Amino acid sequence: MSATLPPCSILILAGGRGQRMGGRDKGLLAWQGMPLVAHVQQVVRPLSHDVVISCNRNEEAYRVYADQLVGDAEADYPGPLAGVIAGLRVARHAWVVVLACDAPRIERGLIEDLLRLAVAHDSPVMVRQGGFWQPMFSVLPRRLLPMLEQAWQDGERSLQKALLREPVQGLACAEEDARLSNFNSPEWLED
Repeated sequence: MSATLPPCSILILAGGRGQRMGGRDKGLLAWQGMPLVAHVQQVVRPLSHDVVISCNRNEEAYRVYADQLVGDAEADYPGPLAGVIAGLRVARHAWVVVLACDAPRIERGLIEDLLRLAVAHDSPVMVRQGGFWQPMFSVLPRRLLPMLEQAWQDGERSLQKALLREPVQGLACAEEDARLSNFNSPEWLED
């Protein structure tokens, strides 16, 4: 980690039901000989001694890639916002990088750019790609936890909408930026 960047926790979201993958746990599906989550973990491991994986099944398989595991407080896969809340509750650092388990092309430089922008503005940051927010590529201050918990109590289930309750900085990325590719169908695993 660059000397100018503060320590951070990494939260990898792997708690979905994998509907687009036929119910299979996306983070554990193999791509180029390794589970998708392993690709993400390889990139983030040098950035933090606090890698948290939010998962709702297959905990033993995920344990080898994490320093901490968390699960959603509610059953039946309530979504990424629940995973972020669970992760922020246990994160050891003031800044938390949030990534999806199915983005194996993520690069360290992008994560450092997100963190640098967050620290410079003392604000949450999300990737902004083609005019759309990408909350699965974000850096959040832990201090957002009470606001996110309140959003949840108010009935909000969208991570993006919950985050946008407060000012958010956007890190502009090109629409074709391969680093942001989410592997959302079995065909993506074939390349």
